[in-house]
Amino acid sequence: MSDQIVTRFAPSPTGYLHIGGARTALFNWLYARHMGGKVLLRIEDTDRERSTDAATAAIMKGLDWLGLDFDSDPISQFERAPRHAEVANEMLARGVAYKCFSSQDEIQAFRDAAKAEGKSTLFRSPWRDADPATHPDAPFVIRVKAPLEGKTVIHDAVQGDVTIRNDQLDDMICLRSDGTPTYMLAVVVDDHDMGVTHVIRGDDHLTNTARQMLVYNAMEWAVPTFAHIPLIHGPDGKKLSKRHGAVGLEEYQAMGYPAAGMRNYLTRLGWSHGDDEFFTDAQAREWFDLGGIGKSPARLDFKKLANICGQHIAVMDDADIVAQIDGYLEAAKQPLLSDAQKNDLTRAMYCLKDRAKTFPELIEKASFVLNQRPLELDEKSQKALDPVYRGILKELTPQLQNASWTREELEAIVQSVAEAHEMGLGKLASPLRAALAGRSVSPSVFDMMLTLGRDETVARLEDQVA
Repeated sequence: MSDQIVTRFAPSPTGYLHIGGARTALFNWLYARHMGGKVLLRIEDTDRERSTDAATAAIMKGLDWLGLDFDSDPISQFERAPRHAEVANEMLARGVAYKCFSSQDEIQAFRDAAKAEGKSTLFRSPWRDADPATHPDAPFVIRVKAPLEGKTVIHDAVQGDVTIRNDQLDDMICLRSDGTPTYMLAVVVDDHDMGVTHVIRGDDHLTNTARQMLVYNAMEWAVPTFAHIPLIHGPDGKKLSKRHGAVGLEEYQAMGYPAAGMRNYLTRLGWSHGDDEFFTDAQAREWFDLGGIGKSPARLDFKKLANICGQHIAVMDDADIVAQIDGYLEAAKQPLLSDAQKNDLTRAMYCLKDRAKTFPELIEKASFVLNQRPLELDEKSQKALDPVYRGILKELTPQLQNASWTREELEAIVQSVAEAHEMGLGKLASPLRAALAGRSVSPSVFDMMLTLGRDETVARLEDQVA
């Protein structure tokens, strides 16, 4: 086996990409990138009734949004069925697997009898050591021979050593009577053939691992390093479900979280590097290791997610923010921005991105530059523009027409008008904000004036004082 680290993400295309699956993909990606290895993608589409092209496309789109790239084209598990059957027959030829002719009725009868006698209901096939000469001409499954004594130890990089008594393992079916492989066989064959060295997946798969190791041992293949990561729980400590809010990755894009913030938050969800909460992609790749993964389930915290995302928006490149807002609007099924609006938004970004935690918040703050005049005033703005303040703004407007349009001079002019009416600057800022933005939430009035420019600022004031 090559010394290069190879990880894989293997989703089933039977629905949306769950937030837990997205984190598993991210952990595999980070570990491979940290170790200078490869991360591969396998679509586990053997469930033909439930697997859909639409689900596969949604998974690919979600991974792309999250910013994860893979080192090969996606591999279809279903298309590899002949190879899986080949391995089952090879185990048969080696004598480490056998043909079992027991019917479902016979298996059920065995279990019912065992239960009545208070014995283990683990099925022990009478065909395990049968003479091939006694085999009937009838349908059969291929079962791998599990050891009858001793223990199987899973050396897990997260959970530590997990020991399972071999008398608790059944002779697992690898090939069904119709010649199709079981999932448990397919996973092992695919991981081996893909050269996977590290299987990083949710700890709900831990019980499968001892059974999958039967195939590795039967084929005398190297067993990969397993790392079973705890699941994500809701804020109440219970398994994450739709009642907790968004569980599909695409929902987070549609809610307006930036991909970089999502990567940061998901990386920190169940993994730690000291007390670091906010970090860059480069730092995540540099720091990520399996030893930092905790054993306890992580809890989804939307407040913490928003705070992390806000910090990322604040340091993002302006052009990148505008590009991601396009993706957000599309995901949220909202009208896209025009080129002119994108230019205006980019110009205003310096006074928008420091306090926005999501793209909807940023767009709300940017409404002053995105909306066309005459502005529709919200209720608070209408109240702020009473006749007295309209009169003061009418007095202010001609003074702005001749200003040099620097922050210092604009502040001085507005301060002067406020003092002339024996009021503080804050009192005059409220009606000024109403006239410039049409709403009470916006950047500072001076940032808006500088962004809008002289002509647009004066025109908006004149709309309200005419």
